Amino acid sequence: MTSWTLAREAFDSPAATGLRRDYYADVASSYWQRPATDGEIDEGLAGDGVELLTPPTGTFVVGRYGGEAASCGGVLLLDDGRAELTRVFVRPAFRGRKGAGMLMELLEDEARTLGARRMVLNTRLDLTAARALYVRHGYAEIPAYCTGPYMQIWYGKELRAAAA
Repeated sequence: MTSWTLAREAFDSPAATGLRRDYYADVASSYWQRPATDGEIDEGLAGDGVELLTPPTGTFVVGRYGGEAASCGGVLLLDDGRAELTRVFVRPAFRGRKGAGMLMELLEDEARTLGARRMVLNTRLDLTAARALYVRHGYAEIPAYCTGPYMQIWYGKELRAAAA
């Protein structure tokens, strides 16, 4: 039986880099309604702040399905009690296999480990599958906590203490 394994991984490992490129290609292509070029992907990833997704300011997670890099996500500590969920992505070939839920749970655990009591995120209105995932996991719409050209809706969730 094929299964998921999820673990912290350096954002610049070969698997994480490939997933980050696929994530950017997916969201940019959806926004532009055409395939993103390699140059556009390179430009989008340049200076995107991913280096902050390392302790003590954050973490990056890679999920593998049957050993193949299939999903990723990050947590960025914003302040003493709040973390931001970012770069949540499951490659299309691996969607519908329960990996997104496992990824969300692990990312929330990682946020707790960093000291967060609340998780927030921002996304676009057209990313309906992502928005549905967040709502299924208890996220509710909140007022904007940041601004940017691709931020159209914001979500938040209080994180319960980890089970002992």
